[in-house]
Amino acid sequence: MTHEAEKRSGLSQKERVRWRIHTQIDQENYTFFPAKEPRDFFGESSRLSVAVYARVSTGNVEQTSSYELQKKYYEDYVRRHPNWTLARIYADEGISGTSLAHREQFHQMITDCKAGKIDLILTKSVSRFARNVVDCISTVRMLSELSSPVGVFFESECIFSLKDDSQMALSFQATMAQEESHTRSRSMETSLRMRLDGGLPLTPKLLGYSHDSEGNLVVNPQEAPTVKLIFYLYLYGYSTSEIAEILTRQGRKTYLGNIKWTSNAVVQVLRNERHCGDVLIRKTFIPNYLTHKAKKNKGDRPQSLYRNHHEAIVSREDYIAAQHLLDNSKYGNKSFLPELRVVDQGLLRGFVVLHPRWAGLRPEDYLQASAAVHKGEEEAEVALSPWEGFELARAQLFSDSQQAFMVFQRNRVRLSSLCVRDLGERNKIELLVDPLRKLLAFRTAPPTSRNAVICSALSNGAYHPREMGAAAYFSTLFTLLGWNPELKYRVSGIRYRGEGETAYLFPGDGQPAEGVPFFLPGGVGAARGQRADPGGLHLPPPWCRPAHDPQHLYLAVQADFEETQPAPGLERPQPQTHRR
Repeated sequence: MTHEAEKRSGLSQKERVRWRIHTQIDQENYTFFPAKEPRDFFGESSRLSVAVYARVSTGNVEQTSSYELQKKYYEDYVRRHPNWTLARIYADEGISGTSLAHREQFHQMITDCKAGKIDLILTKSVSRFARNVVDCISTVRMLSELSSPVGVFFESECIFSLKDDSQMALSFQATMAQEESHTRSRSMETSLRMRLDGGLPLTPKLLGYSHDSEGNLVVNPQEAPTVKLIFYLYLYGYSTSEIAEILTRQGRKTYLGNIKWTSNAVVQVLRNERHCGDVLIRKTFIPNYLTHKAKKNKGDRPQSLYRNHHEAIVSREDYIAAQHLLDNSKYGNKSFLPELRVVDQGLLRGFVVLHPRWAGLRPEDYLQASAAVHKGEEEAEVALSPWEGFELARAQLFSDSQQAFMVFQRNRVRLSSLCVRDLGERNKIELLVDPLRKLLAFRTAPPTSRNAVICSALSNGAYHPREMGAAAYFSTLFTLLGWNPELKYRVSGIRYRGEGETAYLFPGDGQPAEGVPFFLPGGVGAARGQRADPGGLHLPPPWCRPAHDPQHLYLAVQADFEETQPAPGLERPQPQTHRR
């Protein structure tokens, strides 16, 4: 098509458009339907069911007047409009506006709007309606999209939500209200830190104490016996649920004045360090000022501990004993207090039995127990090892089925198939540690042992390794051995027989997973760097080195049960003393 032809075609199309626009409408065959007049919410003829929403963020006496004044003002405001009918005043007192949680009256108002009971909502300002941008905008839009749209009038900002030009102004005002809450939150955080730095801890009301005229905690003679009874019963062996039943039957009151006790209420009394005279500040904190959800403080915020801050109701020893019992109840431990036992003779002299269901023991407790056995011995004598004459070779030279090893990972411990086969039906063992020489061991346990764990399971006539739970002592053990809890460790070794015992030796130079060396017996009848058992494997001398340093040994032992004695100074405590 030439240029002239294209030009003529364009002109022709423009003429057709002009003709269609100026065509006369056939009035006999045309009907126009006008749109409904928009509802005039504030007109003289509009009959509306009006609701009022009022809110104050705290329950202080000072804000009670504001709360009541809002209600009275809007009652008069509705009366000034003869065609308006006051449906109801919805008011939340002492509730924050940064979240819709716990705002029962607000939720009831929205439900009534959806049911068609309300046409218009009056409120003082955007901040009274909500201090959360998302909540404010989403709620207003939801109300405008109902089959019978509901408008919200914010008097202070003079914003009516059903107007087309209201969205920008409403979004801006809602953002300002939210940021105001954020600023106040940061100001309170700063004020709290300044108070703590100045040595002025917060001491809220709790069972057993009252406040004097200066705000200090003083023992309440009517409530203190209840606190003492809770600690006494728990240390005597009663469970928290049993204690709750006893307190309920006796009609004793909680700090809130209730006579119905629960297990959690008892735990809260036992966990509160104020009952032993101390004050720990910032046990919880609120990371998000919008949700107000408290989170346990695990180092995320600074804390302050004030010892001997006020008169104690229970002794610190009783309080600490109760904490140990509470910490270990989740591991199924039901004994009164931990039994830390140490071997005082034989191959395992200085080894301490690991308690599989007690997490309250610290690394220092194991070190003290082991040191008590070696007390008075020379350092050289303590370092002597019955495993001299062994030499170190690489574990990669041997298959897993031929190795004795233990695996430690994610609060679990597992023995190798070789260890399990040797143990056979004697699969109840005790795990032990020598914290001074950094040695590990296991041995068969007697039927009456409280520290026994099952290391294997019988299947198709054969015993197979079974993972053993170690959550109670895993962190403590890794601390004693200097291991990284994020890594998996496997320690390998061979059997040792002597004086009626069968032992597995393990070098422990702290290498994770597969990179652990392997011991071979040397000495008489075996060349240096050569395996001594039949069919021995000859190893190059550079791959071997003497292994006289007991700090680099880990031991696993299969032996007849040796009676252990309580660690000196760590005898099982009596109920009156509660010593560990």
